[in-house]
Amino acid sequence: MEIKGHFDHFNINVVDLERSIAFYNKALGLREIRRKEAEDGSFILVYLGDGFSSFLLELTWLRDRTEAYELGDNESHLCIRVEGDYDEARRFHKEMGCICYENTDMGLYFIHDPDDYWIEILPVQ
Repeated sequence: MEIKGHFDHFNINVVDLERSIAFYNKALGLREIRRKEAEDGSFILVYLGDGFSSFLLELTWLRDRTEAYELGDNESHLCIRVEGDYDEARRFHKEMGCICYENTDMGLYFIHDPDDYWIEILPVQ
């Protein structure tokens, strides 16, 4: 059997849902596509999209979670390619104070969201 799949979404858990939505909107232009709320209020799922691809970022908020998530030492991350002036995008992210790692020799940098998830930023090629 050969499975043919395609990417649909990637999930991250967040402590402050509105703060995370605002960050992804401001830093990367992602917009809310849809949300699902548990009838008992125990969780909210918000799906963010870029308006171009079908890939979604799912933000999961759990009512009973009050402390930050332990992300460990893994190096998993999202990667976003930004259109337009790459140096201008980098300056904007510096002004936001969200750049957490830069490698100018490789021509890339990372930003981190309010829950400390890392997002690699690359230019469209």
